[in-house]
Amino acid sequence: MTTPPPSATPPPSPAPPRRSAPRPPAAPRAGTRPAPWVRTRLRAAPLGALLAAALAFVAVLFAAALPRAQDRGADQALRSFLTDSGSSRTSLQATAPAPGTGQSAEALDRTLKSLIAQTGKTFHVDTDRVVHGTRTVKRQPLLNPELSRPHGIPPMMSLLYIQQARDHMKLVEGHWPDDTPRSAGAAGATEAAAYEPPLQVVMSQQAARTIGARVGSVLRSAPLVDGTPSVEVVGLYSVPDETEDFWVDLDCLPRACKTFAGDSYLWEADALIGAGDLERMDLWGHDAEDFWRLPVDVGRLRADRLDATKKEIASYVAGPTAARLAFETRREGLRTTSWLPELFEQAHERRQAAAPLALIGPAGVGGVAFVVLCLAGALAADRRDAELRLLLARGGSRSAIVGRLLREGAVTVLPAAAAATALAVLLLPTPRLAPAVLSAAAVALLALLTFPVRAAVLLTPPRPAGRWRRPVAELLVLAATAAAVLEVRRRGVAPAGSDPDPLLVASPLLLALCGALLLARVQPVVTGWFARLAGRRSGLVGFLGLARAARGTGARGAGRSGPSVLPMVAVLLAITTGGFGATVLQSVESNRLGVARLTVGGDASISAFGKGNLPDGLAKAAGELPGVRTSVPLWVDHDSSLVGTVRRSSQVNLIVVDPAAYAELSRVLDCGRFDPALLATGGGEPADAPVPALFTSGVAHLGGSGTFTVQPGNGGEVRVRGAAVIDCTPAVPAADAATVVLPAGRATALIGGSDRPNRWIGLGPVDGDRLRALVRSALPAESASPSAPGSASPSAPGSASPTPTTPVAGRAPAPATPSDDEAYPVRTSADAVAALGADPLQRSAERLFWASVAGAAGFALLAVLLTLMRTVPERAALLARLRTMGLRRRQGVALILAETLPQTLAAALGGALVAAAAVALLGPAMDLSTLVGASVPTGVRLTAAPVLTLALGLAALVAAAVLVEAATSGRRQITTELRAGDQR
Repeated sequence: MTTPPPSATPPPSPAPPRRSAPRPPAAPRAGTRPAPWVRTRLRAAPLGALLAAALAFVAVLFAAALPRAQDRGADQALRSFLTDSGSSRTSLQATAPAPGTGQSAEALDRTLKSLIAQTGKTFHVDTDRVVHGTRTVKRQPLLNPELSRPHGIPPMMSLLYIQQARDHMKLVEGHWPDDTPRSAGAAGATEAAAYEPPLQVVMSQQAARTIGARVGSVLRSAPLVDGTPSVEVVGLYSVPDETEDFWVDLDCLPRACKTFAGDSYLWEADALIGAGDLERMDLWGHDAEDFWRLPVDVGRLRADRLDATKKEIASYVAGPTAARLAFETRREGLRTTSWLPELFEQAHERRQAAAPLALIGPAGVGGVAFVVLCLAGALAADRRDAELRLLLARGGSRSAIVGRLLREGAVTVLPAAAAATALAVLLLPTPRLAPAVLSAAAVALLALLTFPVRAAVLLTPPRPAGRWRRPVAELLVLAATAAAVLEVRRRGVAPAGSDPDPLLVASPLLLALCGALLLARVQPVVTGWFARLAGRRSGLVGFLGLARAARGTGARGAGRSGPSVLPMVAVLLAITTGGFGATVLQSVESNRLGVARLTVGGDASISAFGKGNLPDGLAKAAGELPGVRTSVPLWVDHDSSLVGTVRRSSQVNLIVVDPAAYAELSRVLDCGRFDPALLATGGGEPADAPVPALFTSGVAHLGGSGTFTVQPGNGGEVRVRGAAVIDCTPAVPAADAATVVLPAGRATALIGGSDRPNRWIGLGPVDGDRLRALVRSALPAESASPSAPGSASPSAPGSASPTPTTPVAGRAPAPATPSDDEAYPVRTSADAVAALGADPLQRSAERLFWASVAGAAGFALLAVLLTLMRTVPERAALLARLRTMGLRRRQGVALILAETLPQTLAAALGGALVAAAAVALLGPAMDLSTLVGASVPTGVRLTAAPVLTLALGLAALVAAAVLVEAATSGRRQITTELRAGDQR
């Protein structure tokens, strides 16, 4: 055996086998984290996140915009109403006795500063339009013999000092009165010397010319017990613009005023003094008062703070503020008056009357948006049902899953809601921010919670179904609806003296909800009947589509026993509220047209000014204009007398007209319909037989029977007998007017001048400009202005004839500059309708309503599309299978329509019926006078056109959307299913 050398290395021995041990997991690298859930989930479904954000944006935008639009409309209506009321009625009028000593312009200014200092909380004074000064209370007669004395009565004069007067007039002769105080008499002089030198005054050039004064005239008044100063006219001025608010309540400063005293009249002309004579001003009549007119800046008033403003002004007029002002100014006799509290009350009542229409639209779009958000959350939860249940099965808790869904929704909803709120605030600027923010926050919270709440419900362990829950909920809705309807019938939508009750405003929504619940129970049954009828035919498309519509489609395993109710509720809510509001607006337009026609007498009218007649041939030419369907020339006398009544003689309106044309006019205007045969006069009647006549109820109330005698104002008399009594007549539609209507023919022969009409009335779409051009062409070349001022108006009290436009309250009328056609005023019902509808309160309510209707229709369409998009995968799989069995593409589109449209058509029909029921139940309690612009009977007329138009329009819109979706996405989805097979 050979021994290896020491240096040799022994061969290695075989190693024992090793057991394989699990390798420890590699440590994560520094800085790496698991992917966040929200980011991963949003990246996995970017389109769904984008759609959720878009839906939240639109819903929050509506929620934030509607309150701001309501505020803007209410503020604009309030300011317009107050502006139209005139500066005198929207001002604070402060007066105080002039101090015995120390009277100066500085003292007036100090009081003015104290008066203005107490404003600015809820209302502000327009300092640029403030008028203040001093005036003598009683006008004194001017005894100068050279002055004008109509009827032997001397002119009267009052003196005023107005701080701002020179800014509104132009000196044309002489100079302004001296503003530096002038000493009255020398030292130690007698008391009578205090009345010298004369007070310096400036007068209006027109007033001076009227009374016969000129620069340098020294005007003397009747001496009082201790003397009266004279006044010296040192200058004359002209007024560039007498319509300025400055001249309100200062009518006798720009021109002399004519004041009647019985059958006589006298002139009253006021004059302005300078600040230098303020100390001696009270010597003129021995009675003067300081005054301050503080115009409230109506452009800064807010409708939402109207109650607070009313309280503050009441305190300013007679309250703590008034007492504080009297103490601060040291004027115990300081008194403040204002019409503003009464105007605020009227504005509040007007806003209450228009509130139902202004609130019904937003309530409708709010209800539909609520349904759509709930539907979107439910569909999202159904779509992700498998994912949520998998998370729950892998150990996730319901609270953790809901928390993740909340975080996921917050990333999409909250930025969209913030952007929508900011956009609404930017587009609709208004001072009040809280309502818009609260409304937007509520909608954003709803959009954020619908999906997590629905997911929590789905993940809740199932409990035994309670069959009583749905009937009890439906009974509760029915009870609330019945209570709301009964309250509306009893109190009205907007109870007098209070704001609209939300329950009463929501009554159309409650009716729509009841209709939707009833339709949800009836529609599957009826659709199933139609499906069975279609099953007896040879075609497959109709039966399959109707069967799926009756059974309902959705996520697999959802356990549905019928179609989804929410899309039907959305469509029905939109149609009901829109149809109800459209019917209200239709009634408003109808009433407005009726009022306009009664005001004009027809669709167009021409009246002769004063007691003149229309030019020869004008009535015939007007009747031949395009659009005129009925031409009614007539002769009207407002100064006739009726002899033979209980009162022996009574003043009546006499109308001579063709019976047939006038009967047609009465029928169209629905004002005193009668049979023209009642006024027929036979040829065989004796010449002295009484003329048949129509009497209005005003004549019947005068008493008497048998034959009467009518004495026209231009002389003569006619014996008449009553043929019928009517309650209204178009030429004089006033309810209390006593009117006698005689037939042309015999009456024309007996009444001189009645053969030439003094009024023409036409029916039909007459062009007002063309009619005015015809009137101008009928005037002779030398035609002058209308009769002189003071001539009789063509319209007696109670007449519907045109009357001169009433000047704004508190504003002196501007000098008349009559145009040529004012000799024969032209009125049209179109112009009258436009004038009635010019109120910003009406326009704001109508705009807000139609915007709400458009939003509700859009949300209803979105509800249908959301449901349609949710069923796309299942429907595509079905169509793919049917395509392999020979189903053509056109038949596939027909199948989709047959599946989708029954529910939409049922909702449209149900919405129309519920809208009609809402009008029938709630319409009689609605007062439309404020929306019409005139007093009209309470109630809404049920008309089918607005309801059917809205229902059919929305149904057609939904059908078009379904057709477009089926035509565009159907092929792609079916192709995908045919390639990949059924992976579900």
